[in-house]
Amino acid sequence: MHGSNSRLAGFLPYRMAITSNAVSGLIADDYGAQFGLKIPEWRIMAVLGDAGPLTQRDLVRATLMDKVAVNRACKALDDRGFVRRSPNASDGRSHHLELTEGGRAVYEQIWPQAYAAYERIFTVLTAKEASALRDLLDKLLLSVRQIEDSPARRKPG
Repeated sequence: MHGSNSRLAGFLPYRMAITSNAVSGLIADDYGAQFGLKIPEWRIMAVLGDAGPLTQRDLVRATLMDKVAVNRACKALDDRGFVRRSPNASDGRSHHLELTEGGRAVYEQIWPQAYAAYERIFTVLTAKEASALRDLLDKLLLSVRQIEDSPARRKPG
């Protein structure tokens, strides 16, 4: 498709999605084979490993995965003993999820592998280009968040 005259070739959301999927897939090849984790499960573990305990709602917002995918991934991680649930004192309808000791151990093994794969992939970018890409992605995500949070986008009660 690169260099093609198709509509998709110039449609940045599509290009971002396939690039993201390619990067995630390459990184997942390593940890998937070794630990039997799918991409959504690792994303949940990575966020919990970085942020600490969160609700499933927080995980949906942090990962931008849909509720069903987050629910499935959390259940799979719970079944494997990688996460534990604890009551959410501020909302009795939800729970906080956090990595167990076993989940933390797996996270600590995967993170260096994921980071090494990231470095291999992103070696084609200069430090300046990588910084610019981070800034551009932050800018786009902020734009999406502002649109999502705008009164015109809010769904009625």
